[in-house]
Amino acid sequence: MNEKRRLRGGNLLARALHEKGVEHVFTLAGGFCNPALEGFMECQMRVINCPHEQVAGHLADGHARITRKPTVCLVGPEGFANAVPAMMEAWGERSPVIFVTGSSTLKRQGAGGFKEIDDVAIAAPLAKYSFSITDGERIGEFVDRAWKIATSGYPGPVHLSLPVDIMFSSFDEDAGREERPFNRKTLPPPRAWPDPEALAPILDRIANAKHPILIGGHGVWWSGNEEKLEATGRALNIPVFNVPYHQKLLAESSASYMGLADVHQYPPSKWAIEESDVVIMIGARLDNQMNFGNPPLFPASTHLLCINGSHEELDNNRAADTALLSDPGAFLDALAALADDGKWSLGDSWYAKNVQKRGEWVKDTVAKLDDETNAPLWPSGKIHPLQVALDVQDAMGDDDWLVIDGGNTHFWSEIAVNVAGWQGKKLGGILHPGTFSMLGVGVSFAISAKNTHPKANVVLISGDGAFLSGGLSVEAAFQEKCPIVVVIDNNGGLDCISQQQERLFESGKHFATDFRDIPFHAMFEGLGGYGELVERREDIAPAVRRAIASGKTACVNVKVKGVISPIVLATTSKRDKASIE
Repeated sequence: MNEKRRLRGGNLLARALHEKGVEHVFTLAGGFCNPALEGFMECQMRVINCPHEQVAGHLADGHARITRKPTVCLVGPEGFANAVPAMMEAWGERSPVIFVTGSSTLKRQGAGGFKEIDDVAIAAPLAKYSFSITDGERIGEFVDRAWKIATSGYPGPVHLSLPVDIMFSSFDEDAGREERPFNRKTLPPPRAWPDPEALAPILDRIANAKHPILIGGHGVWWSGNEEKLEATGRALNIPVFNVPYHQKLLAESSASYMGLADVHQYPPSKWAIEESDVVIMIGARLDNQMNFGNPPLFPASTHLLCINGSHEELDNNRAADTALLSDPGAFLDALAALADDGKWSLGDSWYAKNVQKRGEWVKDTVAKLDDETNAPLWPSGKIHPLQVALDVQDAMGDDDWLVIDGGNTHFWSEIAVNVAGWQGKKLGGILHPGTFSMLGVGVSFAISAKNTHPKANVVLISGDGAFLSGGLSVEAAFQEKCPIVVVIDNNGGLDCISQQQERLFESGKHFATDFRDIPFHAMFEGLGGYGELVERREDIAPAVRRAIASGKTACVNVKVKGVISPIVLATTSKRDKASIE
């Protein structure tokens, strides 16, 4: 009689994740995780070893954002503490990353075991689900549960802790298979269908609107409905905006897209919202970026509709005049059908006015940039960060990916992307920090973009402070033979903070924010890559092209002048006035 094969708990974990279709695992290999690593090896799953657990978490996040599929970040107990910032970043963007901790022994839990840490409690506020697997027979069950929670409703990261004694113990290879569900392969997540009685009056209100706008958010991306958003906006002549700090839904060159719903980075959005009679927010939250749904951002006269695919999102949108539980795609189908049913009479004048406003803003922005850099007070040879971002895009192709990281660097680059898009620039994709605006994610996200789009060039524009926060992750680019180009917006310090200090401090000076003159380009050369220093504006695009042509992981180190971005200026003023004395 043949005996059943026995497998370690870590191997059962790997097989359960493989069965779900996990394609990428990111880790800093540790002794607590060895049985799982053996399982991944046997299942022939791709495992990327990273120089730091935070890097592993950011890489998992980046891959999840691009592919819209769960990825795995595997760490040991002390490594989990290092991965917490990445978990926070994934939580802000609602990335379905499965964080797995090989944790201290269950047998002596609470008694000071080797590397004991309460990872379940630490992860709980930053994950949709955090649980310790205390029975090896149930490993497959908990992987199935975590997967479904991560991908259903409002997606987000989850956390599973596997104690070392269960990780290393042996179990029957079909452990837990006698219980439902017998088939634990990936199934499409359930989606909410709109209640017809609730949907009808909403469609009637929109059909009668004279100045409607669409604002898309996380829910549109994670449900895969950005093409429907674009098609609906185009067919009905409704201008489309994107919530800030989120994966871009539409290309900036799209006819339907106007820009961010951010009054500082894209001032015409302020005019559009003020003039609107109906705002249709789909898959988005009324959070601080949206002034929690309140005036003056949303006028009292505007009817605010929130369409969300889960109760979790609706719970955040209590300020909406009308809320609807619906999958974004199902709602967009119903909205687009108004035209087919002859119930849509809005002409193109409202849409055309928004297009006009965008064109005027682009013209004014470019003219202001030229005036500022040609002014007598502008330091000779210093490059404006907005100009850097524009020239970098000029060197990129239609299928190339742009990644952004930093404070002022991020915000100036957002403005540049909209300007270049209006001028006809197309890009393959864009990635940037999420809600928490965390520095240091750029290199990891760039590697993710290159891994998932190997034939595309990937260019990261990073502030010098942001690169110092997470730049060592570039070793993964060399290790994985995954060449990316890093353009350093080098202003010699934490300029975003310096600019705020100079406006807040009575002395008008900044403090504890300067860096020494760091030769970032030489660092890349030392690692075996390509490096180039740029000190003149006309050399930016040629240098980026040379870096791309080198075929190596490369750095273009650009000396720039620190210039405060509109959003940082507004935030500084707001904080200064928000006295708590």
